Amino acid sequence: MTELDRTDVHPASADPALGRPWYVSLTFALIAVALLLGGVWFYARLKTPFPFFGTAYTPPKSAPVFSGTDQNNAAYTFAPNGKTTALFFGFTHCPNICPLSLTYLNKLRERLPAAERRDFQVVLISVDPQRDTPEQLKSYLSFFGTATGVHISEPELKKVALSYGAGYNKADIRGPDDYQINHTTATYLIDRQGKIRLIWDYTQLPQLARLQADVQEVMQ
Repeated sequence: MTELDRTDVHPASADPALGRPWYVSLTFALIAVALLLGGVWFYARLKTPFPFFGTAYTPPKSAPVFSGTDQNNAAYTFAPNGKTTALFFGFTHCPNICPLSLTYLNKLRERLPAAERRDFQVVLISVDPQRDTPEQLKSYLSFFGTATGVHISEPELKKVALSYGAGYNKADIRGPDDYQINHTTATYLIDRQGKIRLIWDYTQLPQLARLQADVQEVMQ
């Protein structure tokens, strides 16, 4: 073999350009691709909302302000005041969904550490202003922890419900004071700045550990 022949021949395991084995070059290339993909994932994660259990509002929406009378017969205007709020529409004669919702939300509050518990409130807006007087709300809510009940007269109640995307109507009417009300069963989770961050469907409320994770993420 001539000197020229020896110069032109490269081992099969070497990278002609860098003078290193091909598998080393391949390893470096794979590492570079992995770092690139990792960077893309991390950037996307920063831009993506926390994977809430509830349905997230993207972007968050300002919670409509409303006024009424609370269960202590005092004037009430909704304001977060630095607290995270679980808000839903219901009524005291509700046979199942409302009492269960209040029970789950109270249990959720009890799961929170003491400092977070103080900054978490439950608000019920009555969709039955005819029967749900402040006195009736107070008696009813006494069984469900520290929830606040709000009485709003018509037609203002209809406007408030629509502003939240909620609906309600009388059903199974047997008399002036004997009826049921069909209503939206969602619970709105509102952060301390007054932004609606997500909604929970009624069927999700028994999943207390996952609700707690949502609340604690919103509280950050």
